[in-house]
Amino acid sequence: MPEHDQPASASHLAPDLAQAHARGEAPWLYLASQSPRRRQLLDQLGVRHALLLADADEDAESLEAERAGESPEDYVQRVTLAKWRAAIERLQARALRDPEAWPMGPILCADTTVALGDTILAKPADEADAERMLRALSGQTHRVLTAVCVHGQLRLSTSHVQWRVLDDGEITRYVASREPFGKAGAYAIQGRSGAWTRHIDGSYSGIMGLPLFETVELLKPLGWQV
Repeated sequence: MPEHDQPASASHLAPDLAQAHARGEAPWLYLASQSPRRRQLLDQLGVRHALLLADADEDAESLEAERAGESPEDYVQRVTLAKWRAAIERLQARALRDPEAWPMGPILCADTTVALGDTILAKPADEADAERMLRALSGQTHRVLTAVCVHGQLRLSTSHVQWRVLDDGEITRYVASREPFGKAGAYAIQGRSGAWTRHIDGSYSGIMGLPLFETVELLKPLGWQV
């Protein structure tokens, strides 16, 4: 397995899972995401998985480019399906080079976006961008949309999140903590921003990045029992 694809734990290595699969043990899948929160949530379900990350020469960011007139719901589903198709091609190429290390198996992809009305709040580019997003979300109710794709089948989780009003100091300190970076909407619900959340209508795990209900519904036809 390439060095940049090495997961943190040996239990997530593809060769180990391939051997387990051959012995008739619990089913497993590939996770085409570098999000530690998605790995954590799959572990919570007891789903064995190996990472299938993009190669250095893949332009993964181009898949997330917005299209004019596209709704946030359409956007997140299109991006998720595009990531899944790219992951299929990636696995097929690796399986040709080393079929023992990269046996074919189901792939799970997911994408999360934050929407304020029809405006998509992606990952912040810098500190000013993070501050802009947090000020926009302050005192508002926004949507967190997470799409999941397994075996070409899509599910969409929509959650409504209400925040209290934030003061300038809270925004400045939060941005300085670096927690907003790499997160859609410039925040992580499981982090400090949880203290700003008045009400959630939807899926907490979906806001984290992998809605458990929808994920299990996709996995059941493939043999998973949770």
